[in-house]
Amino acid sequence: MDPIYVFGHRNPDSDSVVSAMGYAALRNMSGGTEHRAARLGRVNKETAFLLNKFGFQEPTHLVTVRTQIRDIDFDRPPLLDVSMPVSSAWEILQQQENLSALPVTTADGDLFGMVTAGVIAARDMDSINHPVVTDVPVFNLLSALEGRVINDEEDIFDKVSGEVIIALPTTAPTLENLKRESVVICGNQPEVVELALEKKVACLILCQSDLVEKYRGVSCETCIIATPCDAYRASRMIYQSIPVGRLVGKDEIVSFHLDDFLDDVRETVLKSRYRSYPVLDADDHVVGTLSRYHLIRPRRKRVVLVDHNERAQSVNGLEQADIEAIIDHHRLADVQTGNPVFMRNEPVGSTTTIVATMFQEQGLMPPAPLAGLMAGAILSDTVLFKSPTCTPRDKRIAERLARIAGIDLTALGKEMYSAGIDYTKPAKDLVGADFKEFHIAGHELGIGQITCVETEPMLQRIPDLLEEMARLKKERGYDMVLLMLTDVLKEGTELIFQGDEEAIRSAFDARDIHDSHVFLPGVVSRKKQIVPALALMWG
Repeated sequence: MDPIYVFGHRNPDSDSVVSAMGYAALRNMSGGTEHRAARLGRVNKETAFLLNKFGFQEPTHLVTVRTQIRDIDFDRPPLLDVSMPVSSAWEILQQQENLSALPVTTADGDLFGMVTAGVIAARDMDSINHPVVTDVPVFNLLSALEGRVINDEEDIFDKVSGEVIIALPTTAPTLENLKRESVVICGNQPEVVELALEKKVACLILCQSDLVEKYRGVSCETCIIATPCDAYRASRMIYQSIPVGRLVGKDEIVSFHLDDFLDDVRETVLKSRYRSYPVLDADDHVVGTLSRYHLIRPRRKRVVLVDHNERAQSVNGLEQADIEAIIDHHRLADVQTGNPVFMRNEPVGSTTTIVATMFQEQGLMPPAPLAGLMAGAILSDTVLFKSPTCTPRDKRIAERLARIAGIDLTALGKEMYSAGIDYTKPAKDLVGADFKEFHIAGHELGIGQITCVETEPMLQRIPDLLEEMARLKKERGYDMVLLMLTDVLKEGTELIFQGDEEAIRSAFDARDIHDSHVFLPGVVSRKKQIVPALALMWG
């Protein structure tokens, strides 16, 4: 069964990444369907530090949850090598009536073409007017006829070519035309056998014949095959011994890859006349076939959202996925579900606090490394417990996790924030590291946040930051772009803005605005202080 992906918001912060990892671990410890933690973007330096400190790899990078070919139950028929006899393809098509075509592959597994029952039947009908075979491998011939070569072991035959002649008594005049390029089918007819050997025909097929023992071990230039088939069946099976690769149509083959999106596939299929399409993996090896009926009710990806419940902050293609659960500590937004889901939304400072609480409720304890990682995520999202969003439960849970992990929270917090900021990074990376979109009273805005232990080095980058924020504002059509430089030690935020200065002045009662930035003492939370103040002003 496919895993259920657990992920936080775009531009993931530590709480977003770690709460996904924690919830996935919790569900996997409880058994059932595999839950796999994922991320929607690059981890920031702070999160990378925490992951490295506690020995974790970054979660899977999830780009989209749009339904792909790999998500549907397409057919996985046997793959036919180009050298296999047509009889093998025909047998599979007759046994599996849902298959309209079979993929034919090279020895390396690459697509060579597609063969259908109609193509095989057409070739069989054509053999009535043109009873000739060319370079048919003897191995294929034996397989189709269920036969064996009775020549001397020293006689080696690789391929057979010639006009197929059924030498029954009523066709005696035909024997006058025997030549080297003939394939003769007969029964208990000693005179026919002797004539065929005298003419050194390419192949002599003895059908249900008592003459087999007489000619067993004979050394000659004619390939002598004994078969339990009657003459009529043998004549038809000869044509079915032809390598299937010779029958396939290779021109204008429409194929799809596992990562192709179903929306795009549907559009292509509607414009195509074929009934079946090969499915290829990333190495262009054939893994199955797809028919129109597979597109009717596809299996959708299943996901769990943590630390967000807003479509603008979530993964691409969310509308095509089945949401199994939402674990969050933000306001309720616009994510809609097709069915009832498990939802837990609590007014705490960190989603990781909720996940850790769920461990407690189920009588489970996270392993020490995971406990340390979760404690770091709570410290990050509550700004060392100084954020107004922080609750006594956040601190209590973090302290419990620290005891499990055997770490000091104060030391971890200082180390984490010191490692989390690279003041030399490009302005684009600094602004976008922890950036979220909001829709408030008809206003579109983006708010980034950088938390550090000193803001002076970052203040020197204000011209670069403003330039990048202006670019974002124009490119995405925002009414306003804000960047919070939150100083943990000063317990305040230097707010840099691109947009209406009067709105900033009114929302935060800011008097000392200089060059599109102002210090807001006591303001450390985007969710509980910046957004509510703007919402109140705009009504």
